[in-house]
Amino acid sequence: MNKQARIFVAGHRGMVGSALVRRLVADGYGNVVTRTRAELDLTDQAAVNRFFESEQIDVVLLAAARVGGIFANASQPGEFIYENLVIETNVIHAAYRARVERLVFFGSSCIYPKQCPQPIREEYLLTSPLEPTNDAYAIAKIAGLKLCEAYNREYGTQYVALMPTNLYGPNDNYDLNSSHVLPALLRKAHEARMSGAATLTVWGSGTPCREFLHVDDLAAATLFVLEHNLTDGLFNVGVGEDLSIRELAECICKVVGFEGELVFDASKPDGTPRKLLDVSRLTQIGWRATIGLEAGIAATYQDFVKAHGSTAAAMPA
Repeated sequence: MNKQARIFVAGHRGMVGSALVRRLVADGYGNVVTRTRAELDLTDQAAVNRFFESEQIDVVLLAAARVGGIFANASQPGEFIYENLVIETNVIHAAYRARVERLVFFGSSCIYPKQCPQPIREEYLLTSPLEPTNDAYAIAKIAGLKLCEAYNREYGTQYVALMPTNLYGPNDNYDLNSSHVLPALLRKAHEARMSGAATLTVWGSGTPCREFLHVDDLAAATLFVLEHNLTDGLFNVGVGEDLSIRELAECICKVVGFEGELVFDASKPDGTPRKLLDVSRLTQIGWRATIGLEAGIAATYQDFVKAHGSTAAAMPA
């Protein structure tokens, strides 16, 4: 891919978008285009059209999205489905109208059915019902990847969809009402250690299994896809290994230095029993994740302490 290509990273202030910008700059891409929400509201169709008409974008990395954990998804399904549908349809259609040939759409492993054979292959999409706690978000993401497929078939675009497993890393969301499980546990463990608490409460039974990918590995996979000219299709992005929520909590406590007891609140939802992605499509082409979970959590914790360590207890619950 041309190092001087004008690459628009939509959502550059989020965890995924900021990782993409870091990787692009590190790899020598000199024309990375970004806009804050104040500068460009991606839910405003007219504004998005004007942006693409004037900026001569070559590649779009569509990382902008409304995201959250189980509580946020279950309590705000209307907001999750509406905002994500509007963002992706506005950006994808405006990119097509402006003759942008290449686009990477970022989804989520929650697009797959709740009771899915494991590990999850891309072709299992839409084969049975979704997990009810996040089906609104999942449906929006499925619509986005199907929009990419449809435009490729009808208009000859080169729009690729990447479905990462559970992500973590710098610039994550640590709000306990809207964050995902890993950053929520990281914050809880930090606050428990700092306060000298004897216990740490974990939502659910601790038995569901999840796979976790450092966001810098997702950024590396994205550049791999672009530089190896993968021009259409759906690709899972993960590490190919999972662990239970209990094991994750134990790993986080080890990294943070919390030595108290874990207490599991079984009255809270577990979500999907297991989500392990089959990542053989990318593996066979030559890409693999390189950041181990404990090392990745340790680096993420350092980032958390720098940003929030002295004020974590005062952050929104």
